[in-house]
Amino acid sequence: MRFPNAQRADAPTDTPPVDIAQPVPVTILTGFLGAGKTTLLNHILTEKHGLRIAVIENEFGEVDVDSDLVMTSEEEIFQMTNGCICCVVDVRTDLVRILQTLLARPEPFDHILVETSGLADPTPVAATFFMDNEVARRVRLDGIVTLVDALHIESHLDDPQLRDHDNQAIDQIVSADRIIVNKTDLVDEATLQRVERRLCTLNEGGQVMRSNHAQVDLTQILGISGFDSASQLVTEADFLDLGGHRHDPSVASVSLVFDAPFRREALEEALRELLDADGENIFRLKGIVAIAGHPRRHVLQGVHRVLDLRPAASWGEAAPESKFVFIGRALDPLRLRLVLQACLQTDAMSVAA
Repeated sequence: MRFPNAQRADAPTDTPPVDIAQPVPVTILTGFLGAGKTTLLNHILTEKHGLRIAVIENEFGEVDVDSDLVMTSEEEIFQMTNGCICCVVDVRTDLVRILQTLLARPEPFDHILVETSGLADPTPVAATFFMDNEVARRVRLDGIVTLVDALHIESHLDDPQLRDHDNQAIDQIVSADRIIVNKTDLVDEATLQRVERRLCTLNEGGQVMRSNHAQVDLTQILGISGFDSASQLVTEADFLDLGGHRHDPSVASVSLVFDAPFRREALEEALRELLDADGENIFRLKGIVAIAGHPRRHVLQGVHRVLDLRPAASWGEAAPESKFVFIGRALDPLRLRLVLQACLQTDAMSVAA
């Protein structure tokens, strides 16, 4: 299967060769915390589509967990972990630098994916592709794909604490070419229809799709040329104006690393009690966990009060190390550390944060 508008630079052609190869399409993958971006990314990377894809990730937090959640593949993955990709100048400079590095490779890429933090407004990210002349000549923004969590999106849209700040969930929806309503199995049909109506009200031009476990037809999200018809927007005076953009200052991340294994039952019980008490403030919880007596990594995913812990790949030669990232509002780092530390194997209580 090949995607429309995606062609290898070395593919045969009837036209004479040109000095500049066809621009590489870039898709920005965004969505509020826990919407399923990593699941969609894994779906893209493991499909037999015949494309050579590069992935650029941005992590909100000091500890990089997302790259460990991405399945092993032949694609190349680059991380930026020094801040929010949408509003930190150094990170946006880093994005341009990574793009330039990718374009310098002797083997061309067919597509580039930029996965933003769950707290990022993708519009300034899109503007990056029109700000650097060298990059603009060699890549083209193909589209913005936004995932929303069918179970939690309405609570994010209606969050009263974001009234005086930009609501990132809304920012991500209004800028999308494709809106994927994910986790449809967790809500009823009436809720789905209500969510879809709200999404269409926010973004009349975006195509709304449903998915479960982020399983979507990739031809509907890659190679869509979403910005070809909207390229005139970059000439508008406020397209590159980032002066009014700011995150909810009460949203932050807490990153913790433990070098001792956890007792699984104790960990699950403690996390469920934590989410039962503070689930409204804990938007996202994710981690790679070493479980006592098990040779495999365990992947931890949490969204508000929904929690999942399941085995993944073997540790192999790597030393087992547990990494947790909490993202939310009014988080207490000491309390979170103590909750987790109490679940460590009794004879191994060392922790590093």
